[in-house]
Amino acid sequence: MVPVPGGVAPRPSMRLLLKRREVAEVQRALQGQREEVRHRMERLAQRRQRLDQREQRLRDVVLEFTAFLKASAARQEQALQRAAEARAQAAEQDAEATHLHQQLAGLQGRRDRLAQRLRSLQRFHSYLQDVLARTGQFQDAPSMLAHFEALLALRAALAQEAEAGQEQLARGWAQLRGYREETLGELLCIATERAQLRACLEAAHREVLQGESCWAHAQSMATEKTLLLAQIKLAALNLFHLATAPLRVRTDVALEDTEAQLDTVLLCMQDLAAICAELRPRQPGPCPAATSVHHRGAGVPPSHE
Repeated sequence: MVPVPGGVAPRPSMRLLLKRREVAEVQRALQGQREEVRHRMERLAQRRQRLDQREQRLRDVVLEFTAFLKASAARQEQALQRAAEARAQAAEQDAEATHLHQQLAGLQGRRDRLAQRLRSLQRFHSYLQDVLARTGQFQDAPSMLAHFEALLALRAALAQEAEAGQEQLARGWAQLRGYREETLGELLCIATERAQLRACLEAAHREVLQGESCWAHAQSMATEKTLLLAQIKLAALNLFHLATAPLRVRTDVALEDTEAQLDTVLLCMQDLAAICAELRPRQPGPCPAATSVHHRGAGVPPSHE
């Protein structure tokens, strides 16, 4: 407290000036607190906006991966259809190869029968040779030669058909092996791509879960800050009622106007400190209310007009 010479009370203008100074300092302190709360709310809003944007990006990535998985499933289905068609074509080629084998077996049987018939006609050939040796000529020799030429032509035709059947069978087997290798390669590529897509989807799912956890933490922090602000407002309202009830001060302040309530409480405390100082002017130590106001008012003694 600033001592007054001769125990004279300060003038009303001086007390009014001191009160205005104290009110200005309290207002600056409250303004700093309001600015800090506003900055915190702005940071929370910006963080919430960033989390919303990140969540939207994650949703877009999940949608893109879902579309890509659908396209991959369609490609896999097409590959399976091509594999089924290749298997059907291979089955047809196997059936055709079996038919060619049967034809070849029939031709070989026919060749064996013709060879057996040729062996059965060998005695006639010997007889003709004996006749030709005895006589030097044979009336049925041209027919015999024509018969043998026909047999030779038939044998050549059978050999050519057998060779063509073997070549066609070899080409069919080679084509079937090519189809099988191509189908296996496509299935292996599809399986690898599917594993990669599954790994990417799991990574995206983990990132979504992490973003949801961060969003839940931000919401909980915002809820705690909101509850703390409500508790501060409720405490200010209770302090306002406790301070204005004994002094019968006008309480036409709105319930939501916390700043006005705190200003009214501050004025009431200043009035009480001034009354205490006037009732005990000769006491060596200041009253408790005056001491508290002295500390809050940066060494300026409050007074009551």
